[in-house]
Amino acid sequence: MLQELSHMDRITQLQDEIQHLLTIMSNSIAYLTSRSTFLQVSPEVPVTKQRNPEKFDPPDVFEANQKELVTDLIVKAKQIEYLINSLPEPEPEEQQAKRLQELEDEMQIANAQYIRAVNRAKDLHAQISEVLNMMLVETDVDLVEPKLEPE
Repeated sequence: MLQELSHMDRITQLQDEIQHLLTIMSNSIAYLTSRSTFLQVSPEVPVTKQRNPEKFDPPDVFEANQKELVTDLIVKAKQIEYLINSLPEPEPEEQQAKRLQELEDEMQIANAQYIRAVNRAKDLHAQISEVLNMMLVETDVDLVEPKLEPE
């Protein structure tokens, strides 16, 4: 059980790291699209739009930030790769089927025990109800019928 929890912790950690990777990617795309200037990449395609100089980073700053973003992506990808490699190998199908059958058998035994306990509780309830009814009827009879005194 403890080993299964450890595997689940790794899976949760992996999910968190993937979420961080997606956040880094999203922030990278937002930065690249908002802080870049429009450059002509082909003589056949003219640049039709310009940005104000305060709206984009100078080329050296933009280049340094691009490298930092790439480094962040690579580090996060390596962390994810490490977590994936630390996950256990999947069980063979036969072993999974055997384990599921054992769990099914345990569940059926527990279910049978539960049904017996419920039936026992119903029987005890019926017995207690019967005793209480007898006590109430006898008390009512004693109250209604006066006791005869010996002569």
